[in-house]
Amino acid sequence: MTAILAAEHVTRRFSPRVTLGDRIAAAFGARVDRRPVQAVTDVSLAIRKGETLGLVGESGCGKSTLGRMLAGILPPSEGSVRLHGAPPMRGPHKITTRIQTVFQDPFASLNPRQRIGDAIAEGPIAHGLVTRARAPAMVAEWLSRVGLDPAYVSRFPHQFSGGQRQRVAIARALAMQPEVLVCDEPVASLDVSIQAQILNLFLDLRQDLGLTCLFISHDLSVVRHVSDRVAVMYLGRIVEMGEAAKVYATPRHPYTQGLLDSVPKLQLVGNASISFQPIRGELPSPLSPPPGCAFNPRCPKATDLCRRKRPALTPREDGTLVACHHA
Repeated sequence: MTAILAAEHVTRRFSPRVTLGDRIAAAFGARVDRRPVQAVTDVSLAIRKGETLGLVGESGCGKSTLGRMLAGILPPSEGSVRLHGAPPMRGPHKITTRIQTVFQDPFASLNPRQRIGDAIAEGPIAHGLVTRARAPAMVAEWLSRVGLDPAYVSRFPHQFSGGQRQRVAIARALAMQPEVLVCDEPVASLDVSIQAQILNLFLDLRQDLGLTCLFISHDLSVVRHVSDRVAVMYLGRIVEMGEAAKVYATPRHPYTQGLLDSVPKLQLVGNASISFQPIRGELPSPLSPPPGCAFNPRCPKATDLCRRKRPALTPREDGTLVACHHA
């Protein structure tokens, strides 16, 4: 199957801005930490046409930064992102409109002073996808497809519930007729019952429209429900990637195993009804990642080799890619 969106060895660093306070402190001899934050390091992946790639990992591992680079919102410090083989952020005709994003907080991503009909129609009108005369019918059609009454077209975002606002955000993204949809924690801020409705909506729209999706989430059960393939990220790097069924059935990397073990399970063990085994330790600082394998301070299988040499993302016999010396 052809890859529609690909990242090739992308890296993203964030250098701290030098403030007036930093300059004053430096003038008095104080040491100011100006080390860059390595948010994403040497990541390569491809999303095939019509599939959903799930991206999982702990908070702070670089998932959202990678998603923003793939969406064309952030340029990579190194490496390249290509849509159909062309850079989406360069050239006389930028093609970033063909990649749309659904963000985590719909209340923050929608203009509180703009009626939802105008929010949905603004992009297609600006890019010539629809005329102003045709825009009201287009808006009504998309509101119906995401399960909202077209009569709500004149309402403002604060007049909706969280789940309804997320439906508006989805309609706004799909109205741009994208080839790729980047979903950055789209159900994290919603109640569990509303999460199920939004996930089912995603699945229905994906089947009807043939969408290609990058689905970012820290919720393993959500990713398992919607994804064809899964990429597991740790401290800015992909440590395991493969078909969702294989990764969940036989996780090869100790971090993936730890993530799955840390999901609470309802099972009777003596008098206890819940089994919970969190990953030990804390996520290291991206300012000073540990040498060798970044997971080695928290890994129960770590050896001297893990502390000295960083493992490469290597294909295994079952088709998955794993970055571990002891997979």
